[in-house]
Amino acid sequence: PIPEHVQETDHVVEARDGFKIPIIIYKPVHKSSEPSPVIVMLHEGGWTMGDLTDEHLNCRMFARDLGAVCVNVDYRLAPEHAWPKCVEDCYDVISWVAKTASPSNPELPGDPKAGFIVGGASAGGNLAAVMAQLGRDNGLSPPLTGQYLCCPSLLWHDVVPEKWQSEYRSRHESFDDPLFRDGMKKAPPNNLAGKGSTNPLFNPLLHPNLKGLPACYQQVSGLDPLRDEAILYERVLREENGVKTKIDVYDGHGHMFWTNWPTLERSKEFVKDTLEGFKWLL
Repeated sequence: PIPEHVQETDHVVEARDGFKIPIIIYKPVHKSSEPSPVIVMLHEGGWTMGDLTDEHLNCRMFARDLGAVCVNVDYRLAPEHAWPKCVEDCYDVISWVAKTASPSNPELPGDPKAGFIVGGASAGGNLAAVMAQLGRDNGLSPPLTGQYLCCPSLLWHDVVPEKWQSEYRSRHESFDDPLFRDGMKKAPPNNLAGKGSTNPLFNPLLHPNLKGLPACYQQVSGLDPLRDEAILYERVLREENGVKTKIDVYDGHGHMFWTNWPTLERSKEFVKDTLEGFKWLL
């Protein structure tokens, strides 16, 4: 059920090719004297699965506890819609939000100047990192102020530069993660940008310029095959490019553990950390 303190509205955003991208807008029912930040969430699912239900709980929590206006994006999925259609859909929604959000607009009454964050988990974390880079590269106005990358895919295993190979071990060490074990061992997913492609729209860690990006908060699982690329990205952003970062690592747990085992104390801690991380971004 929809919490009584959150209002949810179905909407569509027109993509560059005319497709109507479904979104849900979440607004706090009780208006504050302070302007509402804007948060755009991109769901998980390996670019091939997932839908708006995946980010319901986060969006409701952000509207309720942060007074934020949230936008949940149902971007098009592969293989029916070939990559980079998902990237285009997400950026088209980000651009629409930047143009549309205003305290005086009842449809989307957030104020990006109070905070404009893009976030997601797994494939959604990949897309969020790409959105942060595209927003900077394209001069998005108002600009994104924060990025939330939860167990993100940032660097595909077939294009790891020599300088990072000794630090890129988790794709092999963590293959007993139950979420990955059966599917990835039998049919490893492809580099959607093409075998051996270093395109930063799929491998954001390989973008040639990582300076000037919005602040970045990451949550990473210690037994996640995607662990090392996330840790690498945080270090490279902070040490080599002067980007403000924060990272929480959950030792002994696998990919998306908090959604698969929500009653674990560590999962409850994870959710609390998510909220605190967004407060830090804001």
